[in-house]
This record gives sequence, C-alpha cells and structure tokens, in this order.
Amino acid sequence: MDINLSQCFIAVDDHDRAIAFYRDVLGMEVRNDVGFEGMRWVTVGSPAQPDVDIVLEPPLADPNAPAADRKAMAELLAKGMLRGVIFTTDDVDATFERIRAAGAEVLQEPVDQPYGVRDCAFRDPAGNMLRFNQPRKG
Repeated sequence: MDINLSQCFIAVDDHDRAIAFYRDVLGMEVRNDVGFEGMRWVTVGSPAQPDVDIVLEPPLADPNAPAADRKAMAELLAKGMLRGVIFTTDDVDATFERIRAAGAEVLQEPVDQPYGVRDCAFRDPAGNMLRFNQPRKG
C-alpha cells in the first residue's frame, strides 16, 4: 500500500501578498484560486511536484466559526505560531540569497545542522515559518 502526500495547508491573512511570495519569490505555480462564502483558497505548488499542492487558506477556514475563534486564529497567525513548512532544495545558500534579496524576514541564515542537513529559515508574509534544507554530502 502506497501513501503519498497530496495537499498541505498554510494559513495566510492576505492571499494576494501570499501569491506574490509563493509564486514570484519561491517559484511556485498558482494552480487554483477559489472563493466560497466570503473566503478564498489558493492552491500553489512546485512545478517539480505536480501531485503535491499547498493550499493557502484563511486562518480559520470555517464560515460558521464564532468571531472569537476567528480573532484568536488571526492573533496566532500574526505571532507566527500556526504552521511551519520544510522545503528541500539542491542549493540552500543560493535559495537563501534569492529569498533574502526579495525582502523576506530571515529567521536563520544557512547553517550545517547536526542531523545531516544544511538549512535556513524565513517567515512568509503571513508570519509562517518556512525552512529550506539541503542534505549534506557525506
């Protein structure tokens, strides 16, 4: 039995800013842009992984959620405490320079980790932590 990742979800507070970051800075393609009951979901993904989608969704994707819950989720997102995603790259240093040059908030410059990767970290425009790692060569 094979089990594969199909979608993951990242909460965003401004879809247009998120699209600009994920498409223009990270090189993702926009695959879908859907509105429903006053909310919006945008699906992006790497051209190298056509079967894996990243869904950019509102912090609380439930049109029936109470206002207090929406406010709590928005506050957690603003603090960068909701989600984190790890991407792999074949050149973490070049990836770091490209993302930094685009103005993303740097959380960690590239460093060799004891668990076998060289990685760096940024925040996306909504405050989510994004890590980029490259396996170290033997």
